[in-house]
Amino acid sequence: MTKYSFEDFTPGRVFPLGPKHVTVEEIIEFASAFDPQPMHLDEAAGRESILGGLAASGWHTSSMVMRMMIDSYLLNSLSEGSPGIDLMEWKRPVLAGDTLSGRSTVLEARLLRSRPGVGIVKLRHEAENQRGEIVSVSENSIMFRMAKAPETSA
Repeated sequence: MTKYSFEDFTPGRVFPLGPKHVTVEEIIEFASAFDPQPMHLDEAAGRESILGGLAASGWHTSSMVMRMMIDSYLLNSLSEGSPGIDLMEWKRPVLAGDTLSGRSTVLEARLLRSRPGVGIVKLRHEAENQRGEIVSVSENSIMFRMAKAPETSA
């Protein structure tokens, strides 16, 4: 199977994400390890908070989006990793029982002068719940190898 290379990430291309169902157990497990605040650990505390229910940590939401990216296109690509995240916004709480889906949209792509055969692609990731409400927006760049590296002169 051919893997996605730099050439496949043309501006405007959209990669679908999800769906990903969010369970009580995984919210509590993630929060217990990484963000042990009451609204992420206890259903009653979540209902009493401004979040309105047992809610995934924003970091958990970002991790779930990352997993959806992995499943959609990254594992089947010539990815060389990311230099970082430019934007991360948590727009709405992700509650137990929600089902997430979304999209990654290519914003721009350019070859790296410093690394022949590698390009950098900037993507925008939008995740929404089952009601179509945007729950998170993020942007980052990812480096991808070209399908065929350019000839270099010795």
